[in-house]
This record gives sequence, C-alpha cells and structure tokens, in this order.
Amino acid sequence: LTPEMKPLDWNTRMKIAAGAARGLEYLHNKADPPVIYRDLKAGNILLGKGFHPKLSDFGLAKFGPTGDKSHVSTRVMGTHGYCAPEYATTGKLTAKSDIFSFGVVLLELITGRPAMDDGQGHERMLVDWVRPRIKDRKNIPQFADPLLNGQFPESMFRRALNVSCMCVQENPSVRPSISDVVLALEYLVAHPYDPNEVHKVHKKRTEGRSSPNEKLRILDKAVDRERAVAEAKMWGETLRDQRMQSEQKNNDKQKTDNDEQKT
Repeated sequence: LTPEMKPLDWNTRMKIAAGAARGLEYLHNKADPPVIYRDLKAGNILLGKGFHPKLSDFGLAKFGPTGDKSHVSTRVMGTHGYCAPEYATTGKLTAKSDIFSFGVVLLELITGRPAMDDGQGHERMLVDWVRPRIKDRKNIPQFADPLLNGQFPESMFRRALNVSCMCVQENPSVRPSISDVVLALEYLVAHPYDPNEVHKVHKKRTEGRSSPNEKLRILDKAVDRERAVAEAKMWGETLRDQRMQSEQKNNDKQKTDNDEQKT
C-alpha cells in the first residue's frame, strides 16, 4: 500500500473473495467443456469499479477431465505458494487444485500476509504458517490482518478462516467444491460488518446483559471446520432459495398483469 491508499475493509475483502469464487464456479461448472484455471493467485484477480473482481490471464488454463477421467496430466506450471501439493508432485491436475489455490488467496485476504514470505531470510508458504496455529483456537485472533484494526465480525472471521483451511487441506478429496465455497462466502457477504451493531453489543455487555466470560464461552463452542462449511452452505442455500422465490413471485405477478391487460 502507498501512503495515500486505504487498506481494504472486511466487507470489501469478502465481496472480492465471493466474486472470485463465482468466477471460478463458472469455469468449473458452467463452461463447456469445464476449465481448470491452474494459476489462480491474487495477482490474477483484477478489481473493477466498486471492487468488482474479474479473473484474468488464462494462459495456463486447461480443459478439465471428461468422461471417466479423474484428472488431466500436464507439465507442472503455476505460482509457488499457490500450487496444490498433489499437482506439484505428480502433475495430475483437477478442479480441486484450483480450490487449494483459492484457499491461499482467501488466506491472503484474511491475514494480509503474502502466499510466500521470505522476510526471515528463507521462503515460507502462508499455508505452512497457518496449519500448526489453527489447531489451537486461542490463536485465532493472530490471523487477522492488523490493517483491519479489529474492524470485522468475530464469528464471520472464524467462518472465513475455516473455509480457507478447508480449501487448503492436503488431501484434495476432502476439499469443498467451488459451489460449496460460493455458498459459504455468499453467506459471509450477506452478514457484513456493522460498527454500529458492534457498539450496541458492547453497550449491552457493559450493562450486564452479557458478560465477557459468557461471550468467550459461546465463542469456544464454535463449530469445527467441516461443520462450519456445512452450516455456511446451508445458510447460503437458504438465501439463494429465498431469492429464487422472490423472483418467481415477481414473474408470476408480471404474468398476471400481462394477462389482465390482454383481457
């Protein structure tokens, strides 16, 4: 960041993450034949007006496997720090390779750290920094980008971190699909950070309606990573169903109005 630039706030970061995930979802599920991006990284996500993200540079993209094939065998390409371990070691490319890369991008948005850090004289991957620390929930606060200045919803931060960790699991078969990731991130976007709401919660807490210990007790009962993604998926599906029902009602109303005009 240059001195005149402001760091991205939490809501904008989640908007960028969700938009990039939707772009990847199109490549994986809607393009015919499906496409594996192969080089998803922060530098390939362009931001337009209103921080609307667009995926760019498809020079390394490959058509995904078809028929009964499980993967595409290809020469290992991509960017160190984002490349899925199974692809880096075997050259076997799948859509789950992109999921790993997306998880790294999401970790960058959350932590403010680069995918590769050589600040201590040797290169270290962001994923390797996160994995040993995520096991202890007491370490959760240290993952937040200091430039956020604490301005983010704690529960949504935990969910975003859980989703990113699901994406970067070493076993590709247990990584979520991009559709599940989109649903989870859409839920996070639908529950933005509101400083006014935080102030209200703080006021209630100081009035004795909710003690700090009670708050910590609730946070300690946070669901594990798999359940967090499943819940976010469920909430995302609920939001999507509500949106579809609303659109259907509007269509039905318009059809009724048109029929009345004809008669």
